[in-house]
Amino acid sequence: MTKRIITISRQFGAGGRTLGKLLSDKLQVPFYDSEIIEHAVAETGFSPEFVREAGEYASTTHSFLFNLALSHSVSAGPGEMSNYDKIYVAQARIIRDLAEKSPCVIVGRCADYILRERDDVFSVFIHADDAFRAKHVLEIYGEVEGKTIEERLEEKDKKRSLYYRHYTDREWGDLQNYDLTFNSAKIPVEMACEWIAQAVSG
Repeated sequence: MTKRIITISRQFGAGGRTLGKLLSDKLQVPFYDSEIIEHAVAETGFSPEFVREAGEYASTTHSFLFNLALSHSVSAGPGEMSNYDKIYVAQARIIRDLAEKSPCVIVGRCADYILRERDDVFSVFIHADDAFRAKHVLEIYGEVEGKTIEERLEEKDKKRSLYYRHYTDREWGDLQNYDLTFNSAKIPVEMACEWIAQAVSG
């Protein structure tokens, strides 16, 4: 069966967004990343900055503190969802709607889990060693005052992993969760793009 939807999960700096754009162009289908943020902002009324961070990253790298932050999120009273949960629910609804609308490529935001019951989804996880990712991040984003590149990589990945575990009860990067995983330091995203395009069109 031809796969209509491609989801891409990725380590920070491994090239997931680049891969997504390449697949979108090659397959001539919509590409969704920051566009999901825009939809979520319109639906929830939260600021783009808050949705960008809270919509994919844990507020801390410690599981207990993240759960505490969720339970004490601003405006979350007894029986109410936290602001983090509101954003997750909104993004999940947006992702399902986009997948129903047309073939597409979706990056991040637990899309592989959210769309797990569909049989037309091809899920990818892209990773790489720290040296490769550090070089890539510096080329794209540059330096950040007060943090080393190694600290940025570790923090982003930990927050992404914790967020994924909290909302899916699965381990981020676990091979069992994806149809394909690959190391972008050894397999160029251009080559992976060709492989995936063939796999989803078969």
